[in-house]
Amino acid sequence: MEPIIQEDRTGCGIASVASLAGVTYQHVKSTASQLGIDVKDAKLWSNTKYVRQLLTHYGLSTSPCKKPFKSWEKLPPLALLAIKWHIEGTQAFWHWVIFLRGSEGMVVLDPQRSLKKHVRTDFGRMKPKWFIVVDSKGSL
Repeated sequence: MEPIIQEDRTGCGIASVASLAGVTYQHVKSTASQLGIDVKDAKLWSNTKYVRQLLTHYGLSTSPCKKPFKSWEKLPPLALLAIKWHIEGTQAFWHWVIFLRGSEGMVVLDPQRSLKKHVRTDFGRMKPKWFIVVDSKGSL
């Protein structure tokens, strides 16, 4: 799986879906538009509904509930993580990243445009709040 870089301010969810689905950012952005999801809508990073809807469109299933982050070792093989979690007014916001546990260990695919490296292993710097399990086999 390759990291896809977000092209819009609220595009971390779009980019994460693109990475998970193996398609381009523009493809997911176009699909989102067809589904009535506007990339400028802050709900892309303040609600799980849109990202779940897009993942389902691409044949990926997710756990029905967010699960609190406890440790990197306890994460499933594939998950969407909420990092940079914060409150603005009364609304929670976060940055979507992908956690992947593979044969070569654990990595985080971070779509943030300003990063020099989008495959991250600096786990101590990331502060996940919660995660959603992702399953490409549809068995969740």
